[in-house]
Amino acid sequence: MQAFPGLYLVFLPLLFSCSGEVAPTTSTQLKPVEVPVFKKQNVSSSRRSKAVVTRVAPMLVKDLQAQSLSYGSPVFIRIFKEERELEVWLRARDRFQLFRTYSIAAMSGKLGPKLQEGDGQAPEGFYFVPPSHMNPKSRFHLSFNLGYPNTYDRAHGRTGSALMVHGGQASVGCFAMTDPKVEEIYTLAEAALRNGQRFFRVHSFPFRMTDGNLARHADSRWKPFWTNLKEGYDFFEDSGLPPDVVVSNKRYSFKDSVY
Repeated sequence: MQAFPGLYLVFLPLLFSCSGEVAPTTSTQLKPVEVPVFKKQNVSSSRRSKAVVTRVAPMLVKDLQAQSLSYGSPVFIRIFKEERELEVWLRARDRFQLFRTYSIAAMSGKLGPKLQEGDGQAPEGFYFVPPSHMNPKSRFHLSFNLGYPNTYDRAHGRTGSALMVHGGQASVGCFAMTDPKVEEIYTLAEAALRNGQRFFRVHSFPFRMTDGNLARHADSRWKPFWTNLKEGYDFFEDSGLPPDVVVSNKRYSFKDSVY
């Protein structure tokens, strides 16, 4: 039995399997703005990422305050491939609260997990992003590595590398969000990590794991796998807290997490 949080200790090179054009970054001098500064954990930055935070963070702080949320609170991300949506949740008291839902600009493949390098599939499963997986110098503006393959993927012989959430509007196996959207997502994630969150969880699903949606795909070869994913989906829906994820006997299992 192996607990997933150990994955955050594994270094993955910041290379890319995705392709696409990158919008040029601006060199315009931006006026410094007062935003919360966290020193609890080091996160790599670049001139580009610093300029993004200076510009984007004040707007995010205002929008978060309107929902009684705090900049720098722990972050949780859910991805739904069929709906082409990425959700950003922030911790609010004893549970997480949905802050914003972003449409995914581009992704490749079809419903079902990634199986091997080069198959063009975007991953499905439960992933962790530590500070070392944040890339402020990405060829795709800004990005973070999902950490595929995880323990479950490796137990099933799945291969691949450098699966990202990134900017731009083109992707092979990754989730391309456009530059403006990834700026917000990256800024929120970076603030949480700087404020002491050791890693943030990313749960990637084929679709919203309702009974009805699962029934629509009852004939899929991936029905048993998706039923296992639904256990983790339901855990969060019921508790408002992402579970700790453990792999045992080539299956995901879930238990209460500590935040």
